[in-house]
Amino acid sequence: MRHDPMLAILVDLLRRVDGLAGQRGHVSLARLRDEVDHIRHVARAYQIDSVEGLAGTLQSALSLQGMGPVVLSYLDLMRDAIAAEMPEAQVIPMPMAVKPIAGTPMSL
Repeated sequence: MRHDPMLAILVDLLRRVDGLAGQRGHVSLARLRDEVDHIRHVARAYQIDSVEGLAGTLQSALSLQGMGPVVLSYLDLMRDAIAAEMPEAQVIPMPMAVKPIAGTPMSL
């Protein structure tokens, strides 16, 4: 199997975004800004425009509003944008919702 350098970059970006999302509430604003800035720089270097734009917008939001619920929304959008750049076989599936047990009424 041939090593794809772009895939390695995308996997690293995805790892960074997921790492930030997993640390919600436990990461300082300064560290969050640094990580988002790194993601933006890597995305710019490899011309991943959608991720670069989202990271730039998140940086602006952090400057104006600080940390808040908007951060997770942007991290989700960045994850989706990174996944869209990956070959279909390499996309990591998100966990599916638990299906109800047969015969159990489902309420909405």
